Amino acid sequence: MRGARILIAGIGNIFYGDDAFGVEVAKRLSMRDWPAGVTARDFGIRGMDLGYALLENYDAVILIDATRRAGAPGTLYIIEPNMDELVSRNSQELLVETHSMIPEKVLGWAQAMGARLPNVRVVGCEPATLGSEDDMLMGLSEPVQAAVDEAVRIVEQLVDEILEPGYKLVM
Repeated sequence: MRGARILIAGIGNIFYGDDAFGVEVAKRLSMRDWPAGVTARDFGIRGMDLGYALLENYDAVILIDATRRAGAPGTLYIIEPNMDELVSRNSQELLVETHSMIPEKVLGWAQAMGARLPNVRVVGCEPATLGSEDDMLMGLSEPVQAAVDEAVRIVEQLVDEILEPGYKLVM
């Protein structure tokens, strides 16, 4: 799909240890020279900003986040969320907090507000450490830091596949 509009969105809190995974990957991806229509941004914990960005009706959205799925720390996942299920599960509570980021709520809110989200992927990383409001923790753990370069490659591959099957983006 040459000419596709793609949003690459890193999310997470830099004060909560491995929750900063998406932020770190997005920082690296935002320094790349992407084809027209491809945008890589660090949204951090700004759920409302991401929600409004999703209303721009991208052809594809790639979210990057720390994701607990019971794997070993540093394990990477590519997740295709069921958007119908997300919307129905989150339809009761469409309020998105301005300084909080719960991806499911943001996606549900955006879709309920009219966003067209036909192709959403999450590149997730199993965290080793997550801080909290009471226990802030700066920096990624060793296994999560080691997964950042591979996550960058996975996002590049997803963009390649979206732009055109068989097309190879040269970076």
